[in-house]
Amino acid sequence: MRNKMQYILKKLLMMIPMVLFITFLIYWGLELTPGDAVSHMIPPDQMANMDPAQLEALRESLGMNDPFLVRYFRWLGQLLHGNFGYSMTSGVPIKDILKDLFPATLELSFAALVISTVLGSVLGVLSALKKGSIGDNALTVFGMIGVSIPQFFFGMLMILLFALNWKVLPIGGRMAPGETGVWAHFRYLILPACVLGISLTAGVMRYARSSMLDTMNKDYIKTARAKGLPEWRVNLVHGFRVAMTPVVVLVGFRLPTLIGGSVVIETIFQWPGIGNAFKTAVTGQNYPLVMMIALFSVLAVLCASFLVDVLTAIIDPRVKLE
Repeated sequence: MRNKMQYILKKLLMMIPMVLFITFLIYWGLELTPGDAVSHMIPPDQMANMDPAQLEALRESLGMNDPFLVRYFRWLGQLLHGNFGYSMTSGVPIKDILKDLFPATLELSFAALVISTVLGSVLGVLSALKKGSIGDNALTVFGMIGVSIPQFFFGMLMILLFALNWKVLPIGGRMAPGETGVWAHFRYLILPACVLGISLTAGVMRYARSSMLDTMNKDYIKTARAKGLPEWRVNLVHGFRVAMTPVVVLVGFRLPTLIGGSVVIETIFQWPGIGNAFKTAVTGQNYPLVMMIALFSVLAVLCASFLVDVLTAIIDPRVKLE
């Protein structure tokens, strides 16, 4: 237990300088964007009629003439107090925007992650246990096709079939006005979650198959068979547990990338999440919102890396907590 706590504490302490470095890069990128806070606050037509001395006085009052490091640590302090700035297009606090959009993206990402993990792990293990069979070859071809098909094409194909031709599922959105209930909401989630999840299944399946094949050739698996253990016990208890370690790493890193990278799926299905907002912010040159979404995406990757290290050490008995 003591080794586990020391291991977790060490990983947490290592994240502090990484977070500071990332926030520095994000703020530096915000500094390189065109304009400044004053130009973002005042409409262009109003700024054109203002006295340059007034603009300079306003910049001085906001501390914009201070040295770069002073402004950076002031901005960092505001982040720690929950002040993420304001949207350039709407003037709404970015904290409120993220609070409204994050649950929708987390819901979609988690549903897609569950679909891809369960389906990919099961198919990958079955393919490894039936190596060389017709089923194994068919799943291998399926995996290659799944990796090759672009998400936008797969999404539009599903919309064409299930929403336009068969009319069994809605085209997009998260919930229509006036609709209530779990099933009504679930109908809107099915298509985007399945498209995103199935597009990720092929990668998980290939990882699970390769890892399972490698694990089944290990000496301790041969020893377990030599002891007369049932084949199902050898495969599931001794083989599957260790073979899932690379899959856990893959899944752990996919959740944060899904949160910040589901731009295509959210755009196609008009899902009101962070990915769709990120695309709108980029096209509208809403730099503060773009930077904050990028910052949260990177921080999510760091947190996922920490959780993956801990879970890997717990799942795989060969990993030492040192």
